[in-house]
Amino acid sequence: MTIRDDHALAADLATEAGEHLLRVREREGFGDPAALRTAGDRAAHVLLMESLARLRPSDSVLSEEATREERMDPRRQSADRVWIVDPLDGTREFSEEGRSDWAVHVALWERGRLTAGAVALPAQGRTLTTAEPPKLPAYDKGRFRIAVSRTRPPEFVQKLAYLVGADLVPIGSAGAKISAVLTGEVEAYVHAGGQYEWDSAAPVAVAQAAGAHASRIDGSELAYNQADPSLPDILVSLPDLASSLLAGIRDLHR
Repeated sequence: MTIRDDHALAADLATEAGEHLLRVREREGFGDPAALRTAGDRAAHVLLMESLARLRPSDSVLSEEATREERMDPRRQSADRVWIVDPLDGTREFSEEGRSDWAVHVALWERGRLTAGAVALPAQGRTLTTAEPPKLPAYDKGRFRIAVSRTRPPEFVQKLAYLVGADLVPIGSAGAKISAVLTGEVEAYVHAGGQYEWDSAAPVAVAQAAGAHASRIDGSELAYNQADPSLPDILVSLPDLASSLLAGIRDLHR
């Protein structure tokens, strides 16, 4: 692995973990989805943790697959640099044959903000990265598309779509949904069903680098490396749609 800087490291690690997950998928098969999910989570977590310990030994790490004690380590909250990783975002999709809407997230938080990140979409053969942010698609007005959960789309998002004139598009992992905004498959992603920092840190880092809007659904800033890593809601959209979506959300919550 050639390491140029933090942007390149995030991209390299996410891509390598994703390639490893493809091998796990091939080796384990789809006969036992629970066993496949467990094997994938563990394999990618170990690869990322060992790599970061070797390549950035003085940095802290917050991983979805860490123990509760590791997540709550007070040294993380006082650290200047924290890697926020989701070794396998979208375990359900990973364990379903033929699905490509799962991801690997690697982000770097420094002194209050996200500074680097990458989202690998291994089954799609691509990695989106802050090293070379994707060019946002143009919005040509009119009806647009909002990415939502495949299994539990928030009821208010269905009402929001009706209010603002949008269609709902079910997509698997959070990383795949935000990536879909950046690549033109949808124009927005709205979620309020509960998430954690590792679900969005890397894709938000890439989205912000690309110039997309990213915030809480009340318009406030997304904050990372908090004592409590829960981050229950998010809005990511093309810039031209942010104000109308935020206004629609406010109307629905009055």
